[in-house]
Amino acid sequence: MRNCIKAMVVLLVICLASTVTLFAKDKHATLPAGVYFLDFEDVSVGGLPAGWKIEATGRQSPLATWQVQEDKSAPSGTKVLALSKTNHNSGGTFNLCWTDGISFKDGEIEVSFKAVKGRIDQGGGIIWRVQNRNNYYVARFNPLEDNFRIYYVRDGIRRMIESARVSLQPGKWHTMKITQQGSDYECYLDGHKLLEGNDSHFKQPGGVGLWTKADAVTSFDNFKVVGAN
Repeated sequence: MRNCIKAMVVLLVICLASTVTLFAKDKHATLPAGVYFLDFEDVSVGGLPAGWKIEATGRQSPLATWQVQEDKSAPSGTKVLALSKTNHNSGGTFNLCWTDGISFKDGEIEVSFKAVKGRIDQGGGIIWRVQNRNNYYVARFNPLEDNFRIYYVRDGIRRMIESARVSLQPGKWHTMKITQQGSDYECYLDGHKLLEGNDSHFKQPGGVGLWTKADAVTSFDNFKVVGAN
């Protein structure tokens, strides 16, 4: 009887291990419809996710370098998507890494981020309903200013919609999330809703991606979109 029980326990452990391994290898295939997720583990170091591109708003100099890097501090796995070099000294440049391979109008977008360095600016955030490099919404956190803000950028000009005072430690991983339903938005940091309101500058769906300003060097992980088409 004891041998039988031991055999059953061993079989159960093997089955569980196989299930975990299968899930780890095929986790993206198991995502429900309308969900887009990147932990960057399947992207080669030095590369970008398929369909992503590097652009800039207010570009006056070379584009920043965005690439997947090894980072042992990553919230999941060992890889992150990072703005690793700004390649310019422009305080008015917005650095973009985004994709129009999916379309987002309503739903939620979440990402983990870590402000690494920057003298003029630090941190960064999420862009959505992106029409092109000069037209989109952006929510961003800047640890140099201790504020969390949502803006719209139209024809390359950024205008603030709402701002909240908040202090988060740079060099540590934090989570940002935005939700959008029609013209209503909510913005969260580390699970706390700090911004909420209504804006109708961009009613149509658009692309999604990541954003930093000026010389902000920032890493991102676990980029998730619910409501992707």
